[in-house]
Amino acid sequence: MAETQREGRKAVFRVPLITLLAVVFLAVCMIPAAFADVPGLWVMYVIPIALFVFVLRTRTVASTQGLSVRTVFGHREMPWSELKGLAITDKAKVRAVLTDGSEVPLPSVRTRHLPVISLVSEGRMRDPSGLTDDD
Repeated sequence: MAETQREGRKAVFRVPLITLLAVVFLAVCMIPAAFADVPGLWVMYVIPIALFVFVLRTRTVASTQGLSVRTVFGHREMPWSELKGLAITDKAKVRAVLTDGSEVPLPSVRTRHLPVISLVSEGRMRDPSGLTDDD
């Protein structure tokens, strides 16, 4: 019997899917304006479509291999060996600091998620809050 590769823990940080309900509500509320007597106003539906794609596509995945960041127009894999650490912005958003000094924003990751990232990384990223420290 072939031994399967151990995947380990995985955490997905994304915009909650319930947000799609608000996007659909926005699209429904736009019906009177979009289909009024003024031609071309149906183009307003670009906004809810863009929001829909943003909610479905944007996420950060932390796994035992590293961090994976997916945005509307791109995707980036960062193994733990490429990461120097994590930086926190003024608005409690988190950025990955790479060994070359560049920073990559981590969509949907906030400071309250740092213990989870520490657990998933299996000790490669330390938890600054101390919640996951073993005594």
